[in-house]
Amino acid sequence: MQGPRPGRRAVLALGAGAVAAALAPAQWAGAAQWAGAARAPDRRLPALSAPGRQFFAGRLRHSTVIQSFAIDERHGHLYALQVVAGGVRLPGETAALSHAERARRGDLCLNRLTLGGADAGHMYLKGFGHGGSIGLEESAGAVTVWTEWDAHPSSGYGRGVCRFRFASGQVLERGSHALGTYRPVPGSTSNFPALDVAHRQLLLRYKREGIPRFALYGLDEFRNGWFAPLADFAQPGAGLGLPFQGMALYGDYAYQILGSGYGAGNPASAGGNTRLYRMDLRSGLVVWQQLDRTAPGLTPREPEGLAVLAGSGAPRLCLGFTEGPAGKRTFRLYDKALS
Repeated sequence: MQGPRPGRRAVLALGAGAVAAALAPAQWAGAAQWAGAARAPDRRLPALSAPGRQFFAGRLRHSTVIQSFAIDERHGHLYALQVVAGGVRLPGETAALSHAERARRGDLCLNRLTLGGADAGHMYLKGFGHGGSIGLEESAGAVTVWTEWDAHPSSGYGRGVCRFRFASGQVLERGSHALGTYRPVPGSTSNFPALDVAHRQLLLRYKREGIPRFALYGLDEFRNGWFAPLADFAQPGAGLGLPFQGMALYGDYAYQILGSGYGAGNPASAGGNTRLYRMDLRSGLVVWQQLDRTAPGLTPREPEGLAVLAGSGAPRLCLGFTEGPAGKRTFRLYDKALS
């Protein structure tokens, strides 16, 4: 389905031929002027530069690591994704599967915890993806969850995104009628969604031919199947070879976190390789980045997930890290001011 043409934001693409096919010449000229008029990078971010403060410590239903998380501020719940652990047999299955097989199939466990760390329900999502990002739409009666969807059979990463109502104890298959499904970038994989409901925006990270990119959409237009991005640009830092570990969105800026746990080539004595980015969505440029020094004493301290707390005063960025030995992973969340 063809969407509306971009409005006030520029479409930031790499190939001039691809842009020309999507936009009329006059519109592209206006987009170029907007991109050229982007503000100079602001590197004065002392609050974001500071280490985060811990506000949550928890354990998920399975012993596998947390992949991403989002916070339902209205109801006081944390939602977190993880790949299903090995040895688990779900309803309708004839045998338990290994963790490697679960990862290849894209089978996820969606956990719900209270903000005190207590179990508040879970769901299983079969054939969805790796769980690299999650979004929430809150309402008085229910929560709508946005996740990666339709795992590629060779990689386990999603070729689209979906939304559904949280229902504890339910097992959802990729073909379930309870899903609203979307394929905004045909032929892509690793489709990770993040939401900014305050500004009605959706950020998509996707890969096409192995190249990771970000695309920004109006949330209401996306829900209705209109996939004209307000911005589209290459993922910064992809050439560093660090694992992508999460993203968040608020207003004119997006955030991403890259890095791996301590180990060979990434010793704790060096402070780790976790790198945090702030990107201006009006230009696609990185306006600030740093090696993040939050929680240096955790082991293995692998970064896992970003989210924004926006409902109580000034917005705050939340960072997730794993800790504990393999097979007994727990996690901690930290937050810091965005300004």
